[in-house]
Amino acid sequence: MSKINGATLMARSLKQQGIDHLFGVVGFPVGPVAAAAQEEGINYIGMRNEQAASYAAQAYGYMTGRPGACITVTGPGVVHGLAGLANAQQNCWPMILIGGASETYRGGMGAFQEERQVHIATPFCKFAHGIESVERIPYYVEMATRHAIYGRPGACYLDFPDNIIGGECELDAISQVDRVSEPPRSIAPSENIEAALDLLEKAERPLALVGKGMAWAQAEDEVRAFIERTQIPFVRSPMGKGVMPDEHPLAASAARTLALQQADVIFLMGARFNWIFHFGLPPRFAPDVKVIQLDIAPEEIGHNKPSEVALVGDGKSIMGQMNHALEGRQWFYPKDAPWRAALGDKISSNVETLQAQLNDDAAPANYYRALRDIAAWMPENAILSAEGAGTMDIGLTMLPVSNARSCLNAGTYGTMGVGLGHAIAACVVHPDRPVIHLSGDSAIGFSGMEMETLARYKMPAKIVVLNNGGIGPGMPEIPENPMMNMKPNALIYGARYDKMMEDFGGMGAFVQDPKDIPEALDKAMAFDGPALVNIVISQGASRKPQQFAWHS
Repeated sequence: MSKINGATLMARSLKQQGIDHLFGVVGFPVGPVAAAAQEEGINYIGMRNEQAASYAAQAYGYMTGRPGACITVTGPGVVHGLAGLANAQQNCWPMILIGGASETYRGGMGAFQEERQVHIATPFCKFAHGIESVERIPYYVEMATRHAIYGRPGACYLDFPDNIIGGECELDAISQVDRVSEPPRSIAPSENIEAALDLLEKAERPLALVGKGMAWAQAEDEVRAFIERTQIPFVRSPMGKGVMPDEHPLAASAARTLALQQADVIFLMGARFNWIFHFGLPPRFAPDVKVIQLDIAPEEIGHNKPSEVALVGDGKSIMGQMNHALEGRQWFYPKDAPWRAALGDKISSNVETLQAQLNDDAAPANYYRALRDIAAWMPENAILSAEGAGTMDIGLTMLPVSNARSCLNAGTYGTMGVGLGHAIAACVVHPDRPVIHLSGDSAIGFSGMEMETLARYKMPAKIVVLNNGGIGPGMPEIPENPMMNMKPNALIYGARYDKMMEDFGGMGAFVQDPKDIPEALDKAMAFDGPALVNIVISQGASRKPQQFAWHS
């Protein structure tokens, strides 16, 4: 009889489930898993830290629709990988973290890097289990894949002990499983569809809130058809960017505060009333606002804010139902409605407020001046990865993204350090598209060594760092006694992150005058490989003034 070892069977099981890339950091005991993956035709991307590897895996899952997979070494490696596991679970992105573990027969003995890994992973994922025999590896991979992509997508963990990785079983003893099919697309009751449209027809100030759930559902065509048929204004979530173009005439994100505060009917499309949309509560929303809520998870309906109409199911299918139901109605929201005019006036006012900063050529640049040139430079089909505080927040308002699943950022968990992992995943999934990573100088420090990963795999991501010397504005220079006199948020102002990229074989540019930004960006785009443009910005640069203190 022929035999197979655990590492090879794991690789074959991942391949069977449509997973053709594996991210990770090798070491005891998972080195053989990476080698077996390559033998079985899975591309292995070796990274510099398990956190970044897990961030890459979860972004891969979001962009492809099949779970991203990540391997880590035992103990501390798994603990590092939990960052991506938790981020995937909060973002509702599918991934499988495979943690190497000490031998099953040494449990509790204090084996090398021994840890209660299934126990610690469980709070951060949908499904966690230890693999107890070689024969059952396909069973657990199938189960993890199904949990990751069915219902609300999320994270799964598999514990893979050393003696199972190196162990063997007879081929005819292997658990037989099928490839997990694409998730079933459930629909809403027709009476709920009609109730939702009835409520929108009665609204004086309707507003759609478009979230990343619509991107995951691949519902961008249906959403656009609905918005354009009904003529309802919309605001998108940070990760919902790209489902509808930001430059669309019905886009109201540039008047977000007014739109949220004064809407009388909200259509919550694949978004959640969590902190990103201010829990659906006053003072951000009107106390008596009525909500139509579309979500794949029944338990999300009415979370923080009661829903008038619930549409539970797949976003693409339900928006198809909505569009079909509209065929029998003559209604659309009038273009000359006072609500549309009020939003348009507020958008114009906000744009005018920014003009002085957009046109300010003083050196060093402010955020808006730097981002003006970056926006003009970005290709239309680019994938944007963004992180940082002011850098990301302002960048997401200014940088164009024209396609769904093409904007990756700190997300629901607000995680810093995700950016380069996301950029690497984007290069893997879409090698034919430009990948732009926008980062603050604080954020780039969380995973900056992944520049070497980009260079090693010849991934042509273009990184733009806005450098204000701190977590927020830092200090002009480091004081003589930094332990006593340095601000807690300060970093080296103007630190040469571009030199790091150059040392790894990429291209670096250092910009101190905003007039030099376009030339540096063009050189980066023309370079055949990874590039980093390090733009010094003013330590007085900030977002536009906010009307209310609670906006911040």
